[in-house]
Amino acid sequence: MNDDPLVIFTPSGKRGHFKIGTSLLAAAQHLAVDLDSVCGGRGVCSKCQVTPSYGEFPKHGIFVNDSALSEWNAIEQRYKDKRGMLDGRRLGCQSLVAGDVVVDVPPESQTHKQVVRKRAEARDIEINPATKLFYVIVDEPDMHDPSGDLERLLEALRDQWQIENIQTDLFLLRILQPALRKGEWKVTCAIRLATSNQPARLVHVWPGLYDKDLFGIAIDLGSTTIAAHLCNLATGDILASSGIMNPQIRYGEDLMSRVSYSMMNKGGDMEMSEAAKLGVNALLGGISEEAKIDPQQVIEVVFVCNPVMHHLYLGIDPFELGQAPFALASSRAVNLLAKDLDLPIHPLAGVYILPNIASHVGADAAAVLLSEAPEKSSQLTLVVDVGTNAEIILGNKDKVLACSAPTGPAFEGAQVSCGQRAAPGAIERVRIDPITKEPKFSVVGSDIWSDEDGFEDVISSTGITGICGSGIIEMVAEMRLAGIVDGGGLIGSPQQVGTERCYQEGRTFSYHVWGDLLKKDDRRITITNQDIREIQMAKAALFSSIRLLMDKFKVDSVDRIVLAGAFGAHISPRHAMLLGMIPNCELDKIVSAGNAAGTGARIALLNVLSRYEIETSVHTIEKVETAIEPRFQEHFANASNIPNAVEIFPVLNVSYTFPDVNYNRRNKGNRLKRA
Repeated sequence: MNDDPLVIFTPSGKRGHFKIGTSLLAAAQHLAVDLDSVCGGRGVCSKCQVTPSYGEFPKHGIFVNDSALSEWNAIEQRYKDKRGMLDGRRLGCQSLVAGDVVVDVPPESQTHKQVVRKRAEARDIEINPATKLFYVIVDEPDMHDPSGDLERLLEALRDQWQIENIQTDLFLLRILQPALRKGEWKVTCAIRLATSNQPARLVHVWPGLYDKDLFGIAIDLGSTTIAAHLCNLATGDILASSGIMNPQIRYGEDLMSRVSYSMMNKGGDMEMSEAAKLGVNALLGGISEEAKIDPQQVIEVVFVCNPVMHHLYLGIDPFELGQAPFALASSRAVNLLAKDLDLPIHPLAGVYILPNIASHVGADAAAVLLSEAPEKSSQLTLVVDVGTNAEIILGNKDKVLACSAPTGPAFEGAQVSCGQRAAPGAIERVRIDPITKEPKFSVVGSDIWSDEDGFEDVISSTGITGICGSGIIEMVAEMRLAGIVDGGGLIGSPQQVGTERCYQEGRTFSYHVWGDLLKKDDRRITITNQDIREIQMAKAALFSSIRLLMDKFKVDSVDRIVLAGAFGAHISPRHAMLLGMIPNCELDKIVSAGNAAGTGARIALLNVLSRYEIETSVHTIEKVETAIEPRFQEHFANASNIPNAVEIFPVLNVSYTFPDVNYNRRNKGNRLKRA
């Protein structure tokens, strides 16, 4: 047992024991953690900023004391005084290990910045925003008929535009009189029109005729990334799209870890709420600057998110979502003002959060439903939004079912020894020769494969840093096809597989992909048997949840599969089926919807009628709680096999035959079949 303090870095998940007095920068360098430093640890460049976290971390089995790091020193204070540094940040080169600690490496401190792949999909959307402009002529004040300027403005809106019962705010009273007089009693009003449960609201008043653009932002607040699309409310055009890592990730990669953090740490829910708000506000500021617009011109915001993020962002303790019967605080759509959430935009901008479908099927799934509309199709359509918590929708015009699957972060690179999120240098495509067992691959940012000329030049600036989610899926599927891994998930020995790339680590074997195996340093890329287990558990959770919905339709295949989400957009459908993530379906009927949740958010932003549509639709969906379904464990056990112990995949059987190998029995009779 190692008595030295344990240092855990997020979001990479890399960890190790280090002697007291070791700097966090030195620990990060030893573990090959992506932490920048230009000055060599002299406390000059400040690029090694990190955020330590304190309190109970049940997932890691440690408690982090306030004294886990050396005290704040003069070098850090000098930098903060001169250049500024966020509260809670430390310089990695100046912070010395004194106890167990969890340390977050923010995106700006990473050498290889995160590639957030939540782009906006092209889509025809009928433009009918919730907030519109109205030009009015207001009666001037009259001493013989005294009344307030606001009352005469509201009367003009009623007479000239038939808009009544308009709510106002103190903010409007402060700008109203100067606007009326500057415009010589002619003004343009931005009004959020009334809905079935919300009265009309006066948002802003401009002197004279205001003919500039107004903007809205659609935000996909995910557990791993936050993505935003800035849109022109009049045309629907996307002016800018941007994304950042969710700062909450330092409290846990998966949702239940964050719920546990809230349960185990007093005030933990508010810590995470503030972290999410800081992330959203930073994103809004950045996207406004990128588009070169005044944030005060943003008057509509739509959010989509899973239930845990929904609760945490709104400052609601997610405690009840962590225990049966997993009760939501509210499943209804939420209507707020920007000032309620301290958003750095127009204070009276409308904030709309789509309704949750069920306790673990949230507003992001409702947005996917709005985007893909399976309830309008005659085909049985499976929509899978693959992420840390996968949302699954199966349906047609007859009925729609929905559930969630706790897949965990393995598909996104976490909990895998060489896993990482998509960034330059990460392996994202893989092929393995079934005869030689030799791998070839491509990395994020390049189409050149590792066996092609020019590959070394491509990776010269980044190196090979790890394997991202799409690469992990292809890697495990290819290892199974090549006979390196058997159906039960065991990697064979060099003698069994026929390659020295398989080598022993402890009681199991690993597969060497890249780097110098003899050096045994942390820059080698290998797949361990534990990595295979992590992927097996994740894909089993996903497939068994899908299978439960199929059981209720009494079908063994589906007509069409839509892979949604930033990660789903980059999955190879063929390898997903080879791995056993998704059920049998014609490969040309498996499509990517990209960030369907983000698309649904844009639809709700630009067309107010779609909000009524989704609020009605979620009540007709049959929610399935997988945890209490009798056949879940049976399906899970079957799906743990690669691709599956009992399910058949006729589409795959036309072109592929899985090698008939079993490395769990000690014999030399393993046979290898090749298509």
